[in-house]
Amino acid sequence: MVTRAQQVGVIVGLAIVAVLTILRASDPQLLQLARDLTFDQYQRLVPRKFENVPVRVIDIDEASLREFGQWPWPRNRVAALVDRLSDMGASAIAFDVLFAEPDRLSPRNVVRDVSGIDPSLLSQLPDNDEIFAKSLTGKPVVLGFGLSNEGNYLPPVLAGFAFTGESPVGAPPAIKAATPLRPQLQANATGIGHISLNPGASSAVVRAVPLFLSDGKQLYPSLALEALRVAQGSSTYVLAGAPDTPNTMTRAKIGDFVVPVTASGELWLYVSPDTSERYISASKVLAPEGPSADVRSAIEGSIVFVGTSAAGLQDVRTTALGENVPGVSIHAQIVEQILSGHFLSRPDWANGMEILSIAVLGSLLVILTTFVTPAVALACGLLITLLALAASWAAFLYAGLLFDPLAPIVAGSITHFAATAFRFLVTDRERRDVRRAFGHYLSPSLLYRVEHTRDALRLGGDDRELTVMFVDVRNFTQISEAMTPAAVVNFLNTLLDALSHHVIANEGTLDKFIGDSIMAFWNAPVDVVDHAGKAVHAALGMRETLTRLNDSDAFGFGPERKVGIGIGIHTGLACVGNMGAQTRFNYSAVGDAVNIAARIESTCKDINFDILVSDTTARLLPASALLEAGALTLKGKSTRTTLFAVVGDAGMAKSAAFVELQALHRQLVDVLRTRSTSSRKLLGAAKRKAAILATGLPGFYERISRRSDHFLSDPAVRTDHVET
Repeated sequence: MVTRAQQVGVIVGLAIVAVLTILRASDPQLLQLARDLTFDQYQRLVPRKFENVPVRVIDIDEASLREFGQWPWPRNRVAALVDRLSDMGASAIAFDVLFAEPDRLSPRNVVRDVSGIDPSLLSQLPDNDEIFAKSLTGKPVVLGFGLSNEGNYLPPVLAGFAFTGESPVGAPPAIKAATPLRPQLQANATGIGHISLNPGASSAVVRAVPLFLSDGKQLYPSLALEALRVAQGSSTYVLAGAPDTPNTMTRAKIGDFVVPVTASGELWLYVSPDTSERYISASKVLAPEGPSADVRSAIEGSIVFVGTSAAGLQDVRTTALGENVPGVSIHAQIVEQILSGHFLSRPDWANGMEILSIAVLGSLLVILTTFVTPAVALACGLLITLLALAASWAAFLYAGLLFDPLAPIVAGSITHFAATAFRFLVTDRERRDVRRAFGHYLSPSLLYRVEHTRDALRLGGDDRELTVMFVDVRNFTQISEAMTPAAVVNFLNTLLDALSHHVIANEGTLDKFIGDSIMAFWNAPVDVVDHAGKAVHAALGMRETLTRLNDSDAFGFGPERKVGIGIGIHTGLACVGNMGAQTRFNYSAVGDAVNIAARIESTCKDINFDILVSDTTARLLPASALLEAGALTLKGKSTRTTLFAVVGDAGMAKSAAFVELQALHRQLVDVLRTRSTSSRKLLGAAKRKAAILATGLPGFYERISRRSDHFLSDPAVRTDHVET
């Protein structure tokens, strides 16, 4: 049966799942960052291996700057670099360099700024831009351009485009203007591509690069794609759009190579660790004696990218591996990745699947957490977490697919925590309800043990020294005969509630209510210091409470009719624990000590006193006000038990009146044992002293007086005890 608390728990849990699902669907930047970091970690665990594919970086490094001077170099030197690379058989030469301004080191430009020079002489001086443009003619050179916020220049596109499916022209990032190329360079280049690696990205880490840019009408390929196209001698890009979904791209075909891309035409970079094998210093290519055989072998048939790693030129990017690398190396890695065929992709349906997984798995966790044990729910939650991680990792490792395990795991953890917290809050509330309900019957120590001890609710018991108390209402049969059943219940509730309070207040355990009787014990389930003293203190509290109830006519019997009780207390060994059946049991005590306490309580009527303790208990009460009541044969026992009447606490025991009474009582006991008639005189004195104390002792001594007459007149009565 589903409880109301469980229904509320399911509703609250599903509401949390709904919020988390909506949050994931909105995909805030924090979740995007966490997802990117997860994918970065995957690459760090298994990076793409560097393969000796025909791609090299001609590096304008520190050695090159020392050899040929600071950058930018005169463009006639750049032209020499192009000639050398072309002569060595480079299949494509791509410049990760902007050629937007005239060469300021060109002799013609230098002389033009000198005053007094004949303008006719300028045409006779060499122009480095013309030299560089001439060197481009007929060579597979790709020039780069960057994004600009000024002007309206857009470079020419030197390749054609063919589409399958809907047009994807609106899919790539937008370009409004570009850095201009020198006209003669633009005219002689074989390819032109953009060098932007992560335009508009908020992160410095380059994870996905746009292969195309778009002005809404025309697509502009990247430097890496143009280099690959030119190297193959291809003239056209074939782009696949999503069926029935315009402005969405799925893949791009460049010559013989097909590249999977995101919907916006980006390529997920699967990077390899940076290595010196990828780089060739420009100084080695431009060496006066000519490049070495190793350099020639590396360049021949390769796609080469010209760029710089020199620290002062600040073209540094961060990869998913956490490495800071030259920007030109990322262009090279794009082509490396395409040639090796090792791609990463994040399917368009990945977001939907992850959102659905949060909703489904979250709902499942809510149901499990609500209706099964917390251990089972935790195990299922951990299993789901492991499966999500394993599935995501396997998809990356074997298929290059990027699925986010973190969002479902975090959402599932939050859901599980919230549902578990709600369950425990409800459980804690129910525990408080149980404590309030059973606090009337069990001592706080027992409740604590039940709540915090693993095996507290198991069958079995332990032998312990207990102080056992039985309380019984005097003449209950006569009282109940004159009352309706409802009135009897009300009477018992009023009386037993008031009396049982003293058991709990004195660290006792209320064992059970037996009709008009109470059974309680001390020193279990936990040790209780001075358990005999606390039991007697509870009995004295019951005496005072009953007097107050009678004086206030709490039972409605009138001032003439008083309710009386008898209390028997004994200390001894008993077996205490859970007793009954596996499905229903009581925490109780059994043994001879329990029987003796019950017999002592029934003897209170014969002794005519309300609180009696055994000699075993009396020895543990050196400071209490006790009077010997005689050695009696209890029902069912073969030996006699010496009983003591509890007159009061330690304060009364020290009072002058009780000290005198105690001395008289000892004399009386001694005289009765010798059958002396002087006992009558001592009885009279004891009665007078008892009347002063007003503790119920007059009736006690009246009983002794009546019994002593029989004691003195009957020679058959034993003389080794005082029988009252």
